Amino acid sequence: MDLQIRIDPALNGNQRIALGGRLDTHSYDELDRRLAPVLASNIQSLVLDLASLEYISSAGVRSIFKARKALASRNGKVLVLNPQPQIKKVFDVVKAVPLNEIFTSTEEADAYLDAMQRKVLRGADEDE
Repeated sequence: MDLQIRIDPALNGNQRIALGGRLDTHSYDELDRRLAPVLASNIQSLVLDLASLEYISSAGVRSIFKARKALASRNGKVLVLNPQPQIKKVFDVVKAVPLNEIFTSTEEADAYLDAMQRKVLRGADEDE
């Protein structure tokens, strides 16, 4: 499944974007392209609704971190809403241990994230 992006109209300095499908090495550039004008606007908060996002790779995580950095530079926030369990697990892992300290390549990081998400989907959510 490809990445679906729905950008709602901005309201009172807040922007909501819903993502669905897969945010990976094949789709992150589309998200970056669509986020660019949003991040260049005067919004103070970006709400990413991930209820329909089924998969995220390290490239997708980088896109979200770039948005966080852009808004943080002007005291704004990126809020994540409704992440699926496997997506939440990726965010937990990345926050706890930076990817650049564990993996030697994007391919290695993506392989680990892929395996971990499949494990969560099977109901075997164990910390490694």
